[in-house]
Parts: sequence; structure tokens; C-alpha cells
Amino acid sequence: MQDTTPDRAQQSGGAPPQVDTAQKVVPRKEFLSYCTAATGQGMVFGIMSSYMSDFHVNVLRVNPLFTFFLTLITRVMDALTDPLMGMIVDRGTLKGGKMLPFVRYSWPFIAVLTFFLFFAPANITGMQAMLYATVTFVLWSLAYTVTDVPFWALPNLMTPNPEERSSLLSLATVTNGVGGAVPMAMFMGLGFVLPLLTDQDGVAFERTRFIIIAGVASLLGVGLYLNAMRAKERIKLPPVQRNKQPGQASTFKQIIACKPLLLIILMGILSAGRYLFNAGAVHVARYAFYIGPSLQGLSDIERRNALQNSISTVSLVYSIAVAVGMFTTMIVVTQLMKRFNYKQILIASGLLGTVVCLIIFALGYESFWRLVPLLVLTGVPLGAINVLIYPMVGDALDYMEWQTGVRQSALGQACATFTQKFGNAIATASIVLMYIIVDLDLSTIGIEYTADMTALSGTVRGGMFSLVSIIPAVSLVLCVIPIFFYDLTGKKKERITAELAQQRAEKGIAIE
Repeated sequence: MQDTTPDRAQQSGGAPPQVDTAQKVVPRKEFLSYCTAATGQGMVFGIMSSYMSDFHVNVLRVNPLFTFFLTLITRVMDALTDPLMGMIVDRGTLKGGKMLPFVRYSWPFIAVLTFFLFFAPANITGMQAMLYATVTFVLWSLAYTVTDVPFWALPNLMTPNPEERSSLLSLATVTNGVGGAVPMAMFMGLGFVLPLLTDQDGVAFERTRFIIIAGVASLLGVGLYLNAMRAKERIKLPPVQRNKQPGQASTFKQIIACKPLLLIILMGILSAGRYLFNAGAVHVARYAFYIGPSLQGLSDIERRNALQNSISTVSLVYSIAVAVGMFTTMIVVTQLMKRFNYKQILIASGLLGTVVCLIIFALGYESFWRLVPLLVLTGVPLGAINVLIYPMVGDALDYMEWQTGVRQSALGQACATFTQKFGNAIATASIVLMYIIVDLDLSTIGIEYTADMTALSGTVRGGMFSLVSIIPAVSLVLCVIPIFFYDLTGKKKERITAELAQQRAEKGIAIE
């Protein structure tokens, strides 16, 4: 598709000064500090995205239908507040910068709320449990938005070089994924260790496990996140005017007119099923797969240990397999970007993931060990999308600024976090919805003992298994469709980058 937008250099009426857009300006120490901060942020987001529904349903024992609506409504509202937060950030400059002040002052709230998000007060049930779940989840979501949007928008002000920005965001996404894997590793490890240290079973066992994980995520995760304060905002953009200038489109119209950004948002939403590879792991480990010895004739303690070992082993192997595929892909993608464009990589990885998920569905939940190599491959689209979505949004923001003369750094980047949160909301809600569809009655199982998944019906086990097979398959094939229309690649991207640098020089936008 040929671009018909007028050439900005021609509109200026003269030869603008040449600007070196290839120069790298971020020192290595600052580069690594930002990536380290992303690791901590990943720990905080990882425990929420992977275990929030499991904690509400299996520890707080909140009604699944209530959990479904709480999760869906809160996560959708959380996603919708991201663009609002982006507008707030873009329209003002505080002492210390545009983005950094939000990072600097939000961490105490995140630390405290992350812990209480997974703390189950003793003897809390019914309406009290629902109220507790609602208050902690809503407050955490609001606090996380305040820090999340500025954090991921920060690289747009750290460097004017799109390649350096892409490298920074790509590596930060990798380290963010590493941080997100820490709560999962702890969940699995504690499944083996806690039975050796305590006689607790059922809800009491799970309550202890989540308190430990939340404590580590709150202290270590937020501690690592503070490294973001070592970043420097080099691009000094003027605040976006609250009132549009004559002839200037509204903020909403600017976003709607940015075709690349809309396609990225649509792709991110349609790929929501990819979050089930992580969030669904513990649920299929509890209620679909069993890989231990026969439970007949075992004492209560032996039975508990066998079931917990199965849950922990399945969760461990499953998560490691997906993580290996995801992190390997993240590393490989950073190299593939030198030979292939974002569009080509996303289409290939999405179609591969679709085929793999269909094969998993065909093999079924009785064949766990045969599924392991395929689980590694499910990490391919997960890793590719996670790495590419942020630099793609950065390129789309370049396009918007080149097209309109206004850069909505935080608002545009908020669109990426919006797709992440909205997709996660859909995935998490679908898990709880599956509990309702298969009529898994938690009021009769697993309160004082660990539930026996082998005693569940095929409908229950098959329904939970579909969360990590057929549902992601449909999601991945759908997400590929909008990417076919994405054209911000090759010569067009190079031309826009060069002309944007000239525009900034003409306007006297400072780059320190």
C-alpha cells in the first residue's frame, strides 16, 4: 500500500538540517538499570496475572461467578485507565521529568498492595471475602496503572534512535518475562518444600504458599524496580496542549488516524489467548493432568503428598517448557529483527502457535509427557508478541508525530499496556468462566484436603484442558489477520524516521 501522506520536508519549504538518528545515547549502565527495573516489575505483574484467579477461587473461596465479574470488570477498567493515565502524563511535566516522578513515588503503594492482594485473613468467608477481594484488587490495579504507563513510555524519552529504543524495549521485555517467571518458580518449588515443613493441607497450605510468594514479590520485585530511577529523559518534549490548536485533530482522532497503532492494538487484543499458557498452567495442573502413582490404598498424608507432587511437577515442567520456548524466542527475535521485519516474524510465530495448540488438543490431557516438546513451541508466539509489541508501538508513535506534529508518548505507549491488560482480563475471566461452564463445585472439594483431579469427570478435565489448547489456537490465528495490513516497514519506516528527526530539529526540540 502506497503512503499518500505529504512529505514533511517538502512542506517546510527548505532544506532542514540533517540529524543523526543512528547515534546511540544511552550508557550501558543506564541501559541495564532500566532492564533490571523491568525484572522487578515483571515479578509484581507476574504474580497477579498468573495466580489472581486461582487465589480468589481456591484460597479466598470466593464464588466463581463473582470472581468472573470482579476479574472482568476490574481488569477492563484497569485497561481503560491506561489511556487516561497516558493523557495525564503527556499533558504535564513535573519536577524531575515527565515519566520519572511517577516511577519514583508510586513504589511504596505497589509494595504494600501486592502483599495484601495475596494475603488471606484468617476465617474470612462469604461477603467479607468478596469485599476484601474487591478492595485489594481495585486499589492494586489503580496503583499499578500509575507506575506501569510511565515506565514503558520512558524509553521514548531516553533516546531518539528507534533502533536503540527497540533494543532497550526488547531486552527489557525479556527481563520482564524473567521476573514474571519468579513467582511461578516459587509456586512450584514451595509445592515440594512446604510438605516437608508443615502438615497443612487444603486451603491452609495454599494460604501459606501465597503469603511467601507475595512477600518476595513485594520486597525483591519492588526493590529491583527502583533501578528505573537511574534512567534519564533526554528528549525534552513540550507538554501536549489541553486545548487543541485551530485545525488540530483531537487526541482521540489522532489515535484513530494512526493506522499502525490501531492494528497493533487489535492484534494485542485478539492474541489474548496467549496469556493462558501462563495463567492456565496452575488450573490444568489442579484439575486436568495427573502424573503420580495410583491413589488407591494410600493414607491421607501419602495421598496429599502424591497430589501436591503431581500439581507441582506438572506446573514446574509445564512452566519451564513454556518459559524455555518463550525466552529462547525472545533472544532469537532480537537477532531475527536484523534480517526480518516485525510483520514477518509475528505472522510466522502466530501460525506456528496455532498449529501446535491444535496438536496439543488432539493428543489430550492423558498424554502430559508427550505434550512437553509441544509446550516448548507454545512459547514461540508468546515470546515474539511480548518482545515486538512495544517497539512496534514506538514506531507507530513516530508515525503519529510525523503525521500530526504531536507526540503522545505516554498515551501511545498506554495503548500497548491497554492491550496487555485487556488481553489478560479476557484470559483470566475465561478461566473463571470455564469453572462455571464445567460446573466445578469448589464448595465440595479441596477445603480441608487437596482435590483429586482423577476423580473429576471428563467434562471438567477436558474443559480445563481446553484453556491451554483449543482456545489459544483460535486466539493466535485471529491475531495474525490485522498484521497482514501493517505496513510500517522497510523504506517507509526509514523515510519517516529521517523526516521526523528533521522536524524535531526545525522545532528546536532538545535532545540532551
